[in-house]
Amino acid sequence: MLPRDLLDRTENRETISRLLDLGDRAIQTWDVVCSDFLSPPEITEALQVFSKMTEIHCLAWGGYDQAERQRLAIARGELPLDNSMVSLTPISISGNFLFDTATHRDFLGAILGTGIERQKVGDVNVLGEKGAQAIVVPELLEYLQIHFNQVRTVPVKVNAIALEELKIRVPVTKELVSTEASLRLDAIASAGFGMSRGKMVDLINGDDVRVNWKTISQPSYQVKSGDLIAIRGKGRVTVGEIMITKKERYRVQMTRSV
Repeated sequence: MLPRDLLDRTENRETISRLLDLGDRAIQTWDVVCSDFLSPPEITEALQVFSKMTEIHCLAWGGYDQAERQRLAIARGELPLDNSMVSLTPISISGNFLFDTATHRDFLGAILGTGIERQKVGDVNVLGEKGAQAIVVPELLEYLQIHFNQVRTVPVKVNAIALEELKIRVPVTKELVSTEASLRLDAIASAGFGMSRGKMVDLINGDDVRVNWKTISQPSYQVKSGDLIAIRGKGRVTVGEIMITKKERYRVQMTRSV
């Protein structure tokens, strides 16, 4: 049995507990075991926990490099792991949305409306008037083809596609440098996202800002080099090198992805 003492210091206790159970199964059966889809905070914490163990190792993969929701493949330390061992099925959701535009929320809501649990569905990418693409656990394909037939007022058809057919928008990145009096989250994030300090404080207070995939609700939170700041719908900012100027201010390099 894998040790459970680490659970006392985890934020996603139930998720990590289930993953440790999968780890036990991987050790006993010598099989590669896959989790459900995990959110970014769960992935980050799971990788941290499993990195402390020598009996097993794991790999996170969601179908493409920028995928937010990913499954974890877990295996004994002696066994190799690669992306192909993470069971995924990409699907196309085809329909004519020219006169009834559907959003990410619409597509995801319609999928879950068939009775599927959220953790069985990975990323959903909207393709405009042609529909969307999504990634699901393989065992749900046939179920979706039978039960998932409408988004808003638009009839849809579900088909399996190859990973190579996923239409993924490559993030556009921009390098930034800002000089700030402090490393407060509201100061660094407002510079990185190009918005007013007041607006950023509102977003932070509204639990809309995540640092390393953890929601941070304190504007005074101190960021550090390597931190990832994310705001849904506005992209991500990665904090790079931080230098102290002669006037004892902070010169911060950042990379913004949108």
